[in-house]
Amino acid sequence: MTVQDELEYLKSLVTQLNDKIQALEAKAKDAVSQPKTPAQQLRTILIGPPGAGKGTQAPRIRDEFCVCHLATGDLLREQVARKTKLGVEAKKIMDAGGLVSDDIVVGMIKDQLENNKACKNGFVLDGFPRTVPQASMLDAMLEARKEKLDSAVQLVIDDQLLISRITGRLIHPASGRTYHREFNPPKKPMVDDVTGEPLVQRSDDNVEALRKRLAVFHSQTGPVVDYYKQKGIWYPVDAAQSPNLVWENLRNVLIKSTQKSQQKS
Repeated sequence: MTVQDELEYLKSLVTQLNDKIQALEAKAKDAVSQPKTPAQQLRTILIGPPGAGKGTQAPRIRDEFCVCHLATGDLLREQVARKTKLGVEAKKIMDAGGLVSDDIVVGMIKDQLENNKACKNGFVLDGFPRTVPQASMLDAMLEARKEKLDSAVQLVIDDQLLISRITGRLIHPASGRTYHREFNPPKKPMVDDVTGEPLVQRSDDNVEALRKRLAVFHSQTGPVVDYYKQKGIWYPVDAAQSPNLVWENLRNVLIKSTQKSQQKS
């Protein structure tokens, strides 16, 4: 090979390298500037009876996937605490172990999806939908937004275990932090570890009201599970395990379901 040939060869290598560098730089720039892809977004609901762990796992989903956590129970309790007309009505129903009307719940969820900026990358719904009509309403809402659910995850647990869990549950009203007299007691009895403020037991956290709530849950939410099974997006997770194990299983389900959902799109 002559000097001229070697020079031409090296020049061609430099050109190829420069082209490759420009292509990689453009790819890196796109990755930074483009919004999250559907694979990185998440739209899921958590199905489970009172005390199954929705309130523990949903915030972890929110933080891991950068989505909003919409807990209908928290939204309702905010109304109760403010003693709004809706809150007074909802408190009577909840204290009796019943469930509030579809119109009340759907109205709150729709408002959040439309106006809560934290929901732009997706959401985890906690406590909604509880009935097939609510599930249909949710589908219609999402369709109008050109979106769809990736998954409906059911936290599965035996009723008797739930009763022992919930009747010992203590709550810090301001933050929503939960404790348990037996399984997760506060450092000082009836006092929040972080703020030192008093803990309370919810008025509907008693055996009689709980049995009513579970009966209502099973009768109304059973068909919701069938609804999502038919759509092929239902996933069960054993909620009787430790919270960390539940989270590990839940996280795997959510990653796989979002990937599967994107492949269908």
